Amino acid sequence: MANGPRMGYYFLMKIWIKLLVGSALGIVLGFIAPENQRFMEVLAWLEQFVLRVGRYALVPVLFFSLSIGIFELRKDGRFWPMVLKNVLLIATISAVVITVGVLATLAFSPARIPIMAVEQLELTRFDVAGSVMELFPFNMFSALVGEGVFLLPFYVFAFFLGMGLSYDKTYSKPVIALVDSLSRIFFHIASFFIEILGFMMIVLSAYWAISLREALRMEVFNELFVMLGIMAAVLGFAVLPLFVYLLRPKSNPWAVLYGSLGPAIAAFFSGDVNFSLPVLLRHAKESFGVKRRSAVFTLAMFSTFCRAGSAMVAASAFIVIFNSYSSIGITAAEIAAVSLHAFVISFILARHPGSGAYAALAILCLGFGRGFEEGYLILRPVAFYLIAVGTFLDVMIASVANYAIARQGGFVEEKSVRQYI
Repeated sequence: MANGPRMGYYFLMKIWIKLLVGSALGIVLGFIAPENQRFMEVLAWLEQFVLRVGRYALVPVLFFSLSIGIFELRKDGRFWPMVLKNVLLIATISAVVITVGVLATLAFSPARIPIMAVEQLELTRFDVAGSVMELFPFNMFSALVGEGVFLLPFYVFAFFLGMGLSYDKTYSKPVIALVDSLSRIFFHIASFFIEILGFMMIVLSAYWAISLREALRMEVFNELFVMLGIMAAVLGFAVLPLFVYLLRPKSNPWAVLYGSLGPAIAAFFSGDVNFSLPVLLRHAKESFGVKRRSAVFTLAMFSTFCRAGSAMVAASAFIVIFNSYSSIGITAAEIAAVSLHAFVISFILARHPGSGAYAALAILCLGFGRGFEEGYLILRPVAFYLIAVGTFLDVMIASVANYAIARQGGFVEEKSVRQYI
């Protein structure tokens, strides 16, 4: 009975406080953990287990919520305007974030990284043709039996189901009620896992802290750490709130920032967009008051096609590598080429929810060529940090854009900050 009140207090805590406390405990554990191979093997296993638990209910809640959301948007005649708003905002944000990151890297470039011998385990390949083929398997239901890493096939199926629900109300009414009920049921199930996420963050942040401890010992990456950290803080806590401030009708940017803290913490230490999506969905509904039809559609679009944060980190890291290993430095034409490559890559990272920035860097190196095809291997010891910063920005952008689109479209039922979860 003694543990009852304590557990009650835990479940009454704000989500972001649970995540912050769990992350802080994990960081402390990571820095005091023994350098023991067995311990690391257990922790690595626990990290993968926690990521699976965090994403366990994601596919059902996304599939049924997106299906009913598309149906409702189409019924209101707002589906295609919603698509257009998302596409324009994704393109604009991606261009701005990548440009800001590239310019900041050129202005405050860290010291050269010394030449290091690295072992090439395997080349990272990006099979665009194969990814497109997966969108339309021979059997439509095959899209529902994937592992939940590449979510675009689920979205395509949900799109056709949502469109099909409008076919004939006489026949579709029972199905609409069923899909709506399943959406709410699985949202409730996903909410349970979010409530215990604070405990899971201990494992994720401990594993992250051990990786940081090892990287700091090398010292050569410290300036890169600082530069990317400052860039992420400025973009996440200054530029994005400024964007909200400029919205019409007027919004409180600090309330939006406060409501995004939970997803941001989950994103940073997990490095996984899919892991953070259930947290984003719940905060969109219970903190920002965004209606389901808008929230699920925008978050699906942004988590799939707007990985601007990861692409920006990759572009910055590539410029650092280029300046470290080129005797003449990077030219204006090469800067433009890198920025354009990164811009395109930001739209095609859906296959890499848990390795965004490092996968983008690998694709950038391979696509750019000119002797830098294996350049991404130089930063393999700090891949965890690149991924963390990139995912943090991806999720912050998705959270702010979700609120912005919903508010301008009248899909928000305003809540006071006191009501935020």
